Parts: sequence; structure tokens; C-alpha cells
Amino acid sequence: MQPVVIKIGGHELDDEAFLGELADAVKALNEPVVIVHGGGKEISSLQKKMGIEPRYLNGVRVTDRESLMLVEMVLCGAANRRLVRYLVTGGVDAQGMSGLDRGLIRAEKMQNGEVDMGFTGEVREVRGDILLDMLAQGITPVIAPICLGPDSSYNVNADHVAGAVAGAIGARRIIFLTNVEGVLNNGSVVAALTTEQAHQMIADGTIFGGMIPKVETALSVLARGVPQAVITNLAGLRSQSGTVFTAVSISA
Repeated sequence: MQPVVIKIGGHELDDEAFLGELADAVKALNEPVVIVHGGGKEISSLQKKMGIEPRYLNGVRVTDRESLMLVEMVLCGAANRRLVRYLVTGGVDAQGMSGLDRGLIRAEKMQNGEVDMGFTGEVREVRGDILLDMLAQGITPVIAPICLGPDSSYNVNADHVAGAVAGAIGARRIIFLTNVEGVLNNGSVVAALTTEQAHQMIADGTIFGGMIPKVETALSVLARGVPQAVITNLAGLRSQSGTVFTAVSISA
């Protein structure tokens, strides 16, 4: 059975009710799952407590040397440990890890002509064999997006890590778990969109605001060869609903 990748944003990871329901939903899927999580909310909070102002470029965190230690503390520590604890308690055989472990995910520095991105990286390689071996044993990997660079660890956007992981393990779909049920059109969830249709809905303003980067991320995963990308919320994960993106129409 081809695996599924679930990407969980950082905004819900300190919500105990959400985590309990998430564990139940993952258990109910009854299929091989890899989870990738963020932690931006807690990282920004810790940065501010330490007198560091969070900085972003096109939605991606700029990680200076001082921030890298805080990012690792949150992602590899508190956020990952908390998520694993709820999953295991809920009956999921989860194992926490980061891209550093066994060189699972290798990265290089993200380049930008105008801004030094510091220790923010881009995925260069994923050892899919490690994850497939874990899945074959019934283990659910829970990955923090701290990756191995040539000279340091690197903070990599969790969406980008999830997409790279999905491509490396031949996932049948990737699910981006958000606080919205999917793409809306006149108040109703659009069940399915092709790449072409999604671009048209962005162009005509049907898809707007914060949904645009979510949709663009989903479309970028399709370019990696993953057949389907889904944007949904926790209720949609349970009911297997939301907006399904494909390169071409499913019925074609």
C-alpha cells in the first residue's frame, strides 16, 4: 500500500484537544503514514521572549545563528515530543525524528540575492529508504524539519520538507492539514481541482489571501510526481474530504 504524508502546521500543536483528535484520526486511517510538522507559532513566541524579532521572506523564516538554537529546541524538542506523545497514547506506533537522524534529509543554504537567509535551507536529498523501512515495520515517522547541511543543521520550511518526503517515498497523496476545510467557492468546498483550474481560480480572485500560498504549495508537490495533494482540516481528515488537487482531471 502506497503511503500518505500528512503535514501539520505549527498553529495547532499546542492545542491538546486537537492533538487528541488528530491521534484518533491517524489511527483510523489504517494505512502507512509519515507525518511532517511545523512549529512556527512557538518558535516566534520563544524568539520574542529572547529579544529576537522574527523575520520572514516570502513567508519563509530567516534563521540567524541565535535563532537556530531556538528553532531546534522547539521543533526537535517540545513540538515533536508533544506530538509523538499524543500519537502513541492514541494507539499510533509513532517515532519522532528530524532530518538530522541518519542523514535522513540533507539540505543546502537557501540562496537569495538580496537577503542572507542564514541557516534557512532547501532540501537537497531525502533518504526515502529509511522511511519505507520504518513504514514496513508499522512505524509512523514524525519528522521535525531540521535538516543536515554541509556545515550546520538547517531550518527548512515544513511544507517543502513534506513535499520532498512525499516524492522520495512514492506517496499516493499528501495532506496539508490546516484550519480550513478546503478551497471555497461561494461558501462551498471545491472537491477537486486540476493544476490548470487552480491557477485560473487564483487569477480570477476566487482563491485569494492566505489560501494562495497553501494552493501553490499543493501544486508544487504535484510537480514532484505525487499524484494527489489535499488541503483540508481535522474534520476533513476524518471524513477524507477537502480539496483534492491533481495534475489532470481524475476522470480524464
